[in-house]
Amino acid sequence: MKALQHTIKGSRSKEILVDLLYKGESENRKVVIFSHGFKGFKDWGCFPLVSRYFAENDFVFVKFNFSHNGTTLENPTDFEDLESFGNNNLSKELYDLDKVIDWICEKFKSAEITLLGHSRGGGISMLKASSDKRIKNIVSWASPSNFLNRMTKDRINLWKEKGVAFIYNGRTKQNMPLYLQFYTDCIENKDRLDIQKSVSNLSIPQLIIHGDSDPTVLVKEAEDLHKWNLNSELFIVKDADHVFGASHPYNSEELPANLQLVVDKTIDFISQ
Repeated sequence: MKALQHTIKGSRSKEILVDLLYKGESENRKVVIFSHGFKGFKDWGCFPLVSRYFAENDFVFVKFNFSHNGTTLENPTDFEDLESFGNNNLSKELYDLDKVIDWICEKFKSAEITLLGHSRGGGISMLKASSDKRIKNIVSWASPSNFLNRMTKDRINLWKEKGVAFIYNGRTKQNMPLYLQFYTDCIENKDRLDIQKSVSNLSIPQLIIHGDSDPTVLVKEAEDLHKWNLNSELFIVKDADHVFGASHPYNSEELPANLQLVVDKTIDFISQ
């Protein structure tokens, strides 16, 4: 098994930390590029175990930290750079993902790329997959169907007045800033950030996985995604939450039962 770590230049030339795990030497590889979600990072919870499981099943598994996710190169699992977190936005994450794909295509010349994302990372992956001919499959786990309707009008007005909104992280006990530029980016790029439009235009295989007990992103959003692309496959996991039974930190060497089901379904789908 080969484990490699690399840095590439992301949005605003901020460095992205990228992990690769795979076995074998062939350049003709099935590659899975995994995007984490909001308040997430590449090594959250079970993600290292997920990476190993994919690699053991003959995939190149790529996971990375978005350039402005709030972690640092020195401490990639702690939100030490809240200024970067506050200045993150969806356009920056799309740029970051594009740069990761560029680098993978240089390293594996005949890569067959699947984009996989959890929560917001799945939405970013869907947007990217609809506009990039290098992508062969798209898989989302517990992902939203819309980036532009997550806040009430009253909260948006307060955001405009204050210039910043604070997101409380119950795990780390941090009040994490999100500057108004996030909202501005969404409005200025609303066509490019339209998940419904992107999913409706997909011409590659799509798998949508969601838990029916997800309190963060309701299962209706997965049903909407499927409705917009009737050629997609929808897989609902009974009694599963937003992280499919995972947690951070996660100390077991076995995946939670629901996440194991999700991973196996994903591997079956992209192996077809």
